[in-house]
Amino acid sequence: MKLVAALTAATLLATAGVASAAPARQGAVQEIIDQLTASGGALGIQARINGRDTVRSGVAELGSRKPVPHNGTFRIGSVTKPFVSTVVLQLAGEGKLGLDAPVVRYLPGLVDDRITVRQLLQHTSGLHNYTDSMPLDPAGFPSIRFRTWKPQELLAIATSKPLDFEPGTSWNYSNTNYVVAGLLVEEVTGRPFQQAVEQRIIKPLRLKDTVLPRNSVEVPGPHAHGYFPDASGKPVDVTRLNPSWGGAAGEMISTTRDLDTFLTALLAGKLLKPVQQRELTKTTTVSPGYGLGIAVASLPCGTKVYGHDGQIHGYGTMMVGTPDGKRLELSLTEAADGGTPGDGYSRLLDQVFC
Repeated sequence: MKLVAALTAATLLATAGVASAAPARQGAVQEIIDQLTASGGALGIQARINGRDTVRSGVAELGSRKPVPHNGTFRIGSVTKPFVSTVVLQLAGEGKLGLDAPVVRYLPGLVDDRITVRQLLQHTSGLHNYTDSMPLDPAGFPSIRFRTWKPQELLAIATSKPLDFEPGTSWNYSNTNYVVAGLLVEEVTGRPFQQAVEQRIIKPLRLKDTVLPRNSVEVPGPHAHGYFPDASGKPVDVTRLNPSWGGAAGEMISTTRDLDTFLTALLAGKLLKPVQQRELTKTTTVSPGYGLGIAVASLPCGTKVYGHDGQIHGYGTMMVGTPDGKRLELSLTEAADGGTPGDGYSRLLDQVFC
């Protein structure tokens, strides 16, 4: 598995096209995702469109005919980041931290003293991406699949490298930023970031199928299995893995229904105060496509969409929507033959929305 190293506009835009369909043509969606599973672009897919029932395709397990479960659980990878950024923004709204304050004000000596809280959330800190220096490839992944990692260990990997650039001068997607954000939440609230997310977002929104697994290797509830090739290219069932190396950057598990509830509340301003809501989606010349934990893109049709994608061994996720309530949550399990969705997202955009 690998977390997303960078968000590409092409991927985000393509998926977002379905999110903006009004009403989404479920028949067209079904046809395209059926083509994706048939071609090896994914083993199984589920998509939730504008809050409606999930559209599914493919199978839940290699070698079986068992269908992808309705509203099944899955690892969401970097879609964890909007949950963490929301908590940080809530703390800012409560006056417990400042977005433009240096991180070292709260965590002395942890990172370069020029790096601000905002730069963490916007990926403009310059911190090296620790996952680029981990054995997450087919040959190396088995050696760490079940290892428990502490956030300080992950940060140590990153800080052993020089900054990629001077803080605030460029943009680079770095999971390290959100490991630090998780430590920041812990310092300010006095509890692990997982508890803060649970108490501030999961419980109020009643996201009953969303969990922060810490170092648990299980995926609870009905779920499709995820696969990842071994060194010889043979698919291996990696559904069970220790996600602690993802931590605040990518450890969470959820469902399309829960992600739909979360994204709807977030974009409608129900989780943040007005000032922080504006900060959430504010982009800059340095970061034109990414706000504070949320990617921002304009479709060829002119619609602006907001969301995030995520990857972790065996699973891929997309969560995209608009403030007026149109949205898409999509999960796919990695194809056994190592295939990719290819232009499937683009075809969804062209056929269903634009």
